[in-house]
Amino acid sequence: MTEKPSTLRLVFAPVRALFVSDASAGILLIFVAIAAMLAANSPFAEDYHHLFHGYLFNPALFKLNTLHLWINDGLMAVFFFVVGLEVKREWIEGQLSTVDQRKMPVMAAMAGMAMPALVFLAVVNGEGAAGLSRGWAIPAATDIAFAMGVLGLLGNRVPASLRLFLLTVAIVDDIGAVLVIAAFYTAQIKMIWLAAAIATVGVMFAMNRMRVSAYWPFIVMALVLWFFVLNSGVHATIAGVVAALTIPMRGKDDDTMLEHLEHGLAPWSAYLIVPIFGFANAGVEIGDLGWAGVFAPLPLAIAAGLFLGKQIGIFFAIWAANKVGFANKPEGASWPEIWGVSILCGIGFTMSLFISGLAFAGIDLLIEEAKIGILMGSVVSALVGFAILRLTTDHPDDVRSPYCD
Repeated sequence: MTEKPSTLRLVFAPVRALFVSDASAGILLIFVAIAAMLAANSPFAEDYHHLFHGYLFNPALFKLNTLHLWINDGLMAVFFFVVGLEVKREWIEGQLSTVDQRKMPVMAAMAGMAMPALVFLAVVNGEGAAGLSRGWAIPAATDIAFAMGVLGLLGNRVPASLRLFLLTVAIVDDIGAVLVIAAFYTAQIKMIWLAAAIATVGVMFAMNRMRVSAYWPFIVMALVLWFFVLNSGVHATIAGVVAALTIPMRGKDDDTMLEHLEHGLAPWSAYLIVPIFGFANAGVEIGDLGWAGVFAPLPLAIAAGLFLGKQIGIFFAIWAANKVGFANKPEGASWPEIWGVSILCGIGFTMSLFISGLAFAGIDLLIEEAKIGILMGSVVSALVGFAILRLTTDHPDDVRSPYCD
């Protein structure tokens, strides 16, 4: 007789394609970050910089005239498209589909974005550093692959409820980060291009209502939307999220259209797009900054926001919600375990690097300092969070990794 799949495996099934194992995508990002740092501080540093920032063609021909711009504004639109697919699926049919399910992760994610921003602003203002406040959103993002990768290193010691909690908080966090980018890091709006983008979205939603089952019309229209948004002043990657929201959950034959598309794209996003982005953006020439640059107000503010702000915001949001009966803490998880996972949420890599490039566009020194702060805060959060969970968790009876067959 065929074994009936467990409820937990069904819950996690839509995101299994994102990871070959719990740890693999996170470990890959660790190696990518190390490789970028080595490349930027090696005899090949000039070649590394030229590869990504050297002009591919005359800048007058098209605004994306370097490999770095194509990665950040083009390739990352696919990453945001996958994020949008994941958000829509979870919101409609997944772990965010009911009010009760949304309460705790939404509250924790909001506090986990607000507190790092407040810590960041407190540090930069305390140092009297001018012009740095624009980076307030950098420590507000959690890197889902990195955090789940570190959690995966602990195997089945971590309660399954905490894995699910971290995943849902990271999804809500992604929604918040996208809204922040759209609202606070948008250039001057060009209304004609924006109107064309809105009209394109209208066509895509009409295709959704007509239950168009072929993928190619949506892909073609998504590319058109990306081009219009790129020229509108809104950051081009927002087109990825919006396009994803127009994909039907099911086609005419009632097949899981959105889920199939997500499963097809998620491995490419996790194992190709994000590592390429990380390698292109994580390299920092330490020699140019010196120790004064490493411990400047900006990197310290970002590191403090990630390590202190994230854990304070998320942990106390969970404690307060549980205390007043608004929402229950993750089932079967102790408070030390919840604290450890709250610290892991301070791992900000992909989205934090992305926001830093928007916050300090054209100011290379501040971008380099921001990268240092992101790496410091993420590494400390990963090490401390892992240590706490390693010392406080022991759940060998929990089901094995929900991402593995």
